[in-house]
Amino acid sequence: MTGSDAARRKRWWALLVLCLGVLMIVLDTTIVNVALPSIRTDLGFTETSLVWVVNAYMLTFGGFLLLGGRLGDLYGHRKVFLAGIALFTLASLGCGLAGSQTMLIAARAVQGLGGAVVSAVALSLIMNLFTEPGDRAKAMGVYGFVCAGGGSIGVLLGGLLTSVLSWHWIFLVNLPIGIAVAALCMALIAPGRGHAAQRLDWAGATTVTLALMLAVYAVVNANEAGWTSMQTLGLLAAAAVLLGLFIAIEATVDAPLMPLALFRHRNLAVANVAGVLWAAAMFAWFFMSALYMQLVLGYTPMQVGLAFLPGNLIMAFMSLGASARLVVRFGIRRPLAAGLLVGAVGLALFARAPVGGNFMVDVLPAMVLLGLGAGVAFNPMLLAAMNDVGPQDSGLASGVVNTSFMMGGALGLAVLASVAAARTGALQAAGASPEIALNAGYQLAFAIGAAFAVSIALLGWFLMRETAATPQTQPARATH
Repeated sequence: MTGSDAARRKRWWALLVLCLGVLMIVLDTTIVNVALPSIRTDLGFTETSLVWVVNAYMLTFGGFLLLGGRLGDLYGHRKVFLAGIALFTLASLGCGLAGSQTMLIAARAVQGLGGAVVSAVALSLIMNLFTEPGDRAKAMGVYGFVCAGGGSIGVLLGGLLTSVLSWHWIFLVNLPIGIAVAALCMALIAPGRGHAAQRLDWAGATTVTLALMLAVYAVVNANEAGWTSMQTLGLLAAAAVLLGLFIAIEATVDAPLMPLALFRHRNLAVANVAGVLWAAAMFAWFFMSALYMQLVLGYTPMQVGLAFLPGNLIMAFMSLGASARLVVRFGIRRPLAAGLLVGAVGLALFARAPVGGNFMVDVLPAMVLLGLGAGVAFNPMLLAAMNDVGPQDSGLASGVVNTSFMMGGALGLAVLASVAAARTGALQAAGASPEIALNAGYQLAFAIGAAFAVSIALLGWFLMRETAATPQTQPARATH
């Protein structure tokens, strides 16, 4: 084996290690949902306080994505990735050993912080490891599958661990994974150099982190507090003011946290808008279809996880090879639009799924189309967001795109859940049975998700610029 072959093989092993770290983070967003009833019983949570097991994680995860990405640019991506893995693993130990509500919620908040750092930096590490367009497309396909398909694995694993062992093990299982990822990362990935000569923009970091945390807090509590309540509107207004202040700071400081010129890259700007809407549609698919199968069709949690399996297998096949070949042959724009349109058809099929639905007729075809569409579209969407950005800004661009997905998913799910609940409540008030009312609410949410997917397909087709460029062909600094 030549030196170049050995280096190439080492890069692919490094990709698997990075994706394993990301999978651990992705799993934790869904694995907890299955165990919530057991956690509530064991630690004495009320229905109101139980949501903080999820919200504490989302709050810090959403708030620190941008800062985590920039820290990677300044101090070295590998160093910051390892710090995030260590923080997440230690917090998982705290969650697994938690004997009180306060300890569990605090540990979940620290988990979210570690998860934000890992998610923000992993994508930039992958982009810098794979600079040749063909290999990069394949690597992004693997990463895309982990991000898009990991949630379904979490449902299966959460159900298995909770039923066979206890809810503590959904967190403790992260310990050997985190240790292995850290050790393999140090062996396979060179340390790299950051740009620590630049000072961290503390004013920008503080304002954008507070803005994101307030926005996430407002969104995740909006259904309980009311979307038009003073709490929700006040928090969203405060987040908007802080975001405006952040933009003003970035326009004037010498070394901004997020150089505004970054958004002169049209593909990055379009991909982030697309990411917001696509995440909303994907969250609608995952959560609403799980609720439809559990509450309308009467499936168990394990049956729900198995129902997602065909879509996940197809998504894996497309993400792990076929999607990359499509990108190499047809570019970014056409596979993106085609995948989104296929996904829109899958959501539209769920929008007509009846109360007495049959798996082979009303669930499987939609799952297959959504797996196919997501598997094709996710890779070009990520490439569009990252291809035009130089290595020194890759962590920031990764943090931006992850923030778009996270905020789009959280906001989209909250809005669609609110719309579905309103539709359900109106029908129940009119005398409809609970099953019919619930199903009508889910159908409306799926229809809106399908409209989102169609709009992104059109956005990508008309506004996305084809490029085979990599950071090496870009100017050394397109920002500042």
